[in-house]
Amino acid sequence: MHPAITARLLEINRTFYQDYAGAFAATRRRLQPGVHRILAQLSVQERQIIDLGCGSGALALAWGDTGQRGLYLGLDNSAGLLKEARRTVAAKSFPDLEIRFQEADLSQPGWSDFLLEEPLWSGALAFAVLHHIPDISVRRHLMKQIHLLLQPGAFLALSVWQFQHSPRWMARRLPWETVQINSTDVEEGDFLLDWRYTLPGQEPKPGLRYVHLFTQEELNGLASQSGFSVQEEFRSDGQGGRLGLYQIWYAVK
Repeated sequence: MHPAITARLLEINRTFYQDYAGAFAATRRRLQPGVHRILAQLSVQERQIIDLGCGSGALALAWGDTGQRGLYLGLDNSAGLLKEARRTVAAKSFPDLEIRFQEADLSQPGWSDFLLEEPLWSGALAFAVLHHIPDISVRRHLMKQIHLLLQPGAFLALSVWQFQHSPRWMARRLPWETVQINSTDVEEGDFLLDWRYTLPGQEPKPGLRYVHLFTQEELNGLASQSGFSVQEEFRSDGQGGRLGLYQIWYAVK
């Protein structure tokens, strides 16, 4: 993909999460069933965890509620969502768990530099974030960066959106010409979707989001290309339980 197109797609999502942070957070108060399933599988122990694309803090609370100990670090590139996240966890404390948030743009090469100063991390979470990263080469670089941060054998639990199973979301696809992009300039599986939920008093105009629709084979290939082994896979969420494709990867030496 041409770098100018990659930058344009990233800017579309950056603008969306800046303009609609509050509205988006209002629709994400509860975690998806697939996320709860993964949390239930993880034993309670001392861990250093990175949550990539932490959003408005719902996962941070759930992580603490399971009794996990150690450090949870939530990263997101939306200042608005991070503000919501800090507000979400402010009223609750966990004696054996430190919760921190920091702004970081996963699409930028140096996003992980400050994390390399820490000891290697024992796990990472990346729910509903990878499908917002355009360009296969950028995604490969991102996953290799994550691999460098993790201890050998550490886990990465992730999910990608499978909106092709929702007639409602399929009806919200927009032509690329809407944003002055030629359809031949994007990769197979790249889509532009509109967003129609607004808060009271907010101008009711559609927001725009870039989304990449992963195939199972594509996701498996990304794991092996970036130093991971896929250990588990399942589908969950939404009507019919198939709007999210979940995988658990383990870092190979």
